[in-house]
Amino acid sequence: MAKILVTGSIEIDDSLLSESFIRASGPGGQNVNKVASAVQLRFDARRAALPFDMHARLEVLAGSRLTKDGEVIITAQQYRDQQRNREDARERLLDLLRRAAFVPKKRRPSKPSKASKLRGIQKKKTHSELKKTRSKKIYD
Repeated sequence: MAKILVTGSIEIDDSLLSESFIRASGPGGQNVNKVASAVQLRFDARRAALPFDMHARLEVLAGSRLTKDGEVIITAQQYRDQQRNREDARERLLDLLRRAAFVPKKRRPSKPSKASKLRGIQKKKTHSELKKTRSKKIYD
């Protein structure tokens, strides 16, 4: 059982990955109809020992690549040879897992300063005065 390092503290088992080879569309000429050079990489996210919050972020980031069974499917068919597509699919999976491992900072709402509030009020007063000078005054 080989381990694949995702981040400094998170590893996944190589046994959770399964590859199948399919015929690719795109470059290859007549060869494209004979050789299965595209790779479909499946990662069983439910069986992986991932932290709960990372798993939740992975589900959101994976989007339509996540199946109902909890598998992430990545299809790589950019290159003409199978080995480069395998490497591309694994790298894309690791990139997805690294993005899911990143914990975003919580937003802390800031308060407007007293000076900025006073500037806003002053600006309102100035604008109000300007509008008053434009109005037509009716005298009795």
